[in-house]
Amino acid sequence: MPLNPQGFAVIDLPPVPSEVLDSYENCPVDEYMGHGTRYKRFAQYRLTPDAQAANGWSFERLEHRDYTAFKKFNPVGGGIKRTYEPIEADLTPLIAHGVAELGLDQSEDWQINVHQNRSRADESTAAPLTPEGVHHDGHEFVMIAVLRKVNVAGAQTRLWHDGAPAPFWTGTLEAGQAVLLDDRAIAHDVTDVLSVDGQPAHRDIVIVAFSRWKDKWYGEEHDKAVLEDEPPATVPQNAGALNGTG
Repeated sequence: MPLNPQGFAVIDLPPVPSEVLDSYENCPVDEYMGHGTRYKRFAQYRLTPDAQAANGWSFERLEHRDYTAFKKFNPVGGGIKRTYEPIEADLTPLIAHGVAELGLDQSEDWQINVHQNRSRADESTAAPLTPEGVHHDGHEFVMIAVLRKVNVAGAQTRLWHDGAPAPFWTGTLEAGQAVLLDDRAIAHDVTDVLSVDGQPAHRDIVIVAFSRWKDKWYGEEHDKAVLEDEPPATVPQNAGALNGTG
């Protein structure tokens, strides 16, 4: 399914193996984002077109590095090195499904950041999903896949045009659904995870950010630019500063 004229698509996911769902039980707390309500692992891959592969791509797991994001896109957690444990589960079949649905350009290699996140809420605590506010991630495409929801209220995905006073689309992704985004064309945020009845609640997701390999979103050069606060010129200049969130 290609993206619609507005720059997004909501898709159904293939069945998720139980071992992938079980792996969320072993995600360490995110020390940087979510105020103790988020649990996270992280990984990065290089995707290379491969006519011999069943899905048309080969996945190369890259050497594990600290995660860095530009302050321009994440004023809360950007501009620093964030240390996360590597993802243990095999998420590549899920990612390959998103790649196919996007119709990713096979004329060149791509690099992806993969975030495995669980957010927890209860009677007294909401789980902020986008503490950075309305934002672009800075990549070319983004997939946000919801694998499981337990006792969850809230968590509405909202899509925005830059500078708009209100989202142009609001929807709630259910378990087994994902949204694909043209990250350069539209911004997004998600409202907090809440508990339906005050009992513990959690939402398990995978976020995949796609960038062309030539744009160098991995490695020493990228990290140096982040830490020196030198955002690339290939993304919207007002990204990360939308609606007063920057």
